[in-house]
Amino acid sequence: MKSEEAELLKDFTPEQIGKLDLIIEKYKSKPGGLIPVLEEAQVVLEYLPINIQKRIAKGLNLPLSRIYGVVTFYSFFTMTPRGRHTVRVCLGTACYVRGGKALADTIEKLYGVKEGETTAD
Repeated sequence: MKSEEAELLKDFTPEQIGKLDLIIEKYKSKPGGLIPVLEEAQVVLEYLPINIQKRIAKGLNLPLSRIYGVVTFYSFFTMTPRGRHTVRVCLGTACYVRGGKALADTIEKLYGVKEGETTAD
């Protein structure tokens, strides 16, 4: 338990962990509380790495695989920190035909990042 706590404190403050625990407690006995827990946790923590998912799984008495499945299914949730500004490029058929892929490639070259990555600044 101590090592789990120490691992969390590498990336998050004690205040953030305390808020997470309160969120878990608030929804602990409510059916269908997983998504609200994840939403509120992401607002507080900004992202949901695996160690946070483990804490949520333990607190809600759910298997980690269920937490991970929900986090990876919904695009709203992220397991890595996101930048302040998000750039999205439409790559649907109509957008692709009109140059969406070339635009995405140009952005990748210009900023030196691949799809889903964040610049250092």
